Amino acid sequence: MTALRILGGLLAIGFFAVAAVRYARRDISRLSLIIGFILTLGVALLAVAPSLFDPVLATFSFRPGDNGRLIGVLLAGTVILFLLLFRVQAESDRSERSIRLLVEALGVERFDWDEAHRRRGEGRLIVTISPALNEAENVGAVIHAMPDQVEGLAVLPIVIDDHSDDGTAEAARDAGALVATLPIRRGGGLALRVGYDIALRLGADIVVTLDADGQHLPEELPVLIKPILEDQADHVNGSRMLGEFERGPLIRHLGVHFFSWVVTLLTGQRVTDISSGYRATRADVLRRLILEQDQFWTSEVTIEALRQHARVLEVPVTFLTRRGGESKKPKSLRYGWHFTKAIGKTWLR
Repeated sequence: MTALRILGGLLAIGFFAVAAVRYARRDISRLSLIIGFILTLGVALLAVAPSLFDPVLATFSFRPGDNGRLIGVLLAGTVILFLLLFRVQAESDRSERSIRLLVEALGVERFDWDEAHRRRGEGRLIVTISPALNEAENVGAVIHAMPDQVEGLAVLPIVIDDHSDDGTAEAARDAGALVATLPIRRGGGLALRVGYDIALRLGADIVVTLDADGQHLPEELPVLIKPILEDQADHVNGSRMLGEFERGPLIRHLGVHFFSWVVTLLTGQRVTDISSGYRATRADVLRRLILEQDQFWTSEVTIEALRQHARVLEVPVTFLTRRGGESKKPKSLRYGWHFTKAIGKTWLR
C-alpha cells in the first residue's frame, strides 16, 4: 500500500508539472491549471497523510479497515473523473458548435447574392441544393440536366462546394449553377444546412436536394414536387425501393433495408429508403427543422420532419450508380455505425 501511495503522489506531481508547462505555452487556461493544482494537492495529501481524510470518509461510512477507506477514495475519484469528463465534453460541444456556426456563416457570406437575386426573378421558386465534394467530373452533367422550370415554378440550381480541390466549384459555375464554397471541409450535412439557409433567404417555395455525383435524375423533379404542389405532403422522399435502381454492393443494399426498417419502428411511419438524398421539402416546414448532423444527414432530415409532424410521403424514383469519380462514403461497417448514431441522436432529441 505504501508503494501505491508513493506512486500516486509522484504521478500527481508529474501531472501538475505537465499542466504548468502547458499553461506557460498558453495551451490551457488558468482555470485548468487551478483545477490541476487542486487535484494534485488532494492526491499528494492522500499519499502523505491519508488520515486527514478520515473525517470526510467517515461521514459516508467509509472507515479504516477492510479496505473501506480505499473504496471511499476510489468512489470519490470516479465521481471527480466523471465531473471532469463532463466539463471537457461541454467545452468540446461549445467549440464544435462555434466552428460549425462560423463555417456556415462564411459559406453563406461567400455566396454570390447579387447574381442569385438577378437570376431569382419573380414568382414561385424551386431551389435545388447539391452538396459536392470533388465532383468536378459529374456535377456539370447534373446541372445541364436540370429543367428550367417545373409546373410553372422556376428552378434555380445551387451547388455547395465542401472545400473541394479538383475544380468542382468552377465546373458547377460553368454549367450554370450558383455556388457557395465552404472554407473548410465539414461534411454533406453542414453543406446542406448552408444550402437550406441560402434557399430560404432567396424566398424559395420548395427546396429539393439531390446528389452531385449523377446518381439522381434531375428529370424526375416533377415526381418529387407534385405531392407538395397538390398539398398532399410537406416533405417528399424519393425512394429507390419504390422505383428502380442500379444495384451496388450487396451490403449497402441490405443496409438501406435495415436502417429503413429501424426508422419505421422508431417513428411509426413506413419508410422504405431512409438513406435517400433525393427529396423535396416545403419551405415553411424547412424553417422548423432542427438539423445538427455534419455527416450522415439523410436520416436526420426525414426523422426531424416527422418529429415536427410534417406530412411525409415517399415517391418512386430512379437511382443510378455514380457516373465517375470515387465515393466519399467510408467503409460499410464504419458507415453503418455512424448512420446508426445519426438516427439515434436525432430520435432522442
